[in-house]
Amino acid sequence: MARFEMSIVISRSIEEVFAVLADLTNDPKWRREWVEGRKTSQGPLWGARYLLVAPLLLWRLEAEYEVTQYEPNRVTAWKTVRGPLPLTFWRRVEQADGGARVTIGYGMELKGAAKVLAPLAKSAGQRALAGDFPKLKQLMEARAL
Repeated sequence: MARFEMSIVISRSIEEVFAVLADLTNDPKWRREWVEGRKTSQGPLWGARYLLVAPLLLWRLEAEYEVTQYEPNRVTAWKTVRGPLPLTFWRRVEQADGGARVTIGYGMELKGAAKVLAPLAKSAGQRALAGDFPKLKQLMEARAL
């Protein structure tokens, strides 16, 4: 399994940061690959489903994720239920000097011939997240999210 985690400190309270990051409908505001996000299920966050949409040349790439772990103001995790990559990902928030430390991690289990793509997918994921973290920090600290 290809896995990675990255962290950043945001000068906001744990509660404020967690509220934004636990709701995937906010991702298109700070993740450059997504142009649309919506919750597709009713009820509580545990087990909730979210659809994220990315443009891909002339098509729309859609990925649906389900919440697999939810601990308020601490951690939320998701898994792919429909989409191009079998991902699990998590977002942890904890107290840090000057605010909240956000750790986002991904795990990917490619099978068969696709396994050879795992290092490339991991590297692309790390670059994308590293590029998006500054926007998340900027928006959160400006209270635009």
